[in-house]
Amino acid sequence: MTLRASLRRYVLENHLFTDDEGRLKDADSFLETGILDSTGIMELILFIEESHNLKVTDEEMVPENLDSIDNLVAYIERKQAAAS
Repeated sequence: MTLRASLRRYVLENHLFTDDEGRLKDADSFLETGILDSTGIMELILFIEESHNLKVTDEEMVPENLDSIDNLVAYIERKQAAAS
């Protein structure tokens, strides 16, 4: 499963409680659309850390990194590239 597919599946199943792919666009802001609140963001961070073996630092907990599928994919890919 691709990174994007894994993140989409997590958000759809755990926060939107559906498997309907049409309910989530990759550019949708989690906070602006109400998909995630602050607790949901913390759960998402935990998921990212556990499933992708990353550490999200306090400085990285910003919307530019975590507020959409597109932002998450770019952020995780940057972190993985930096670790290589």
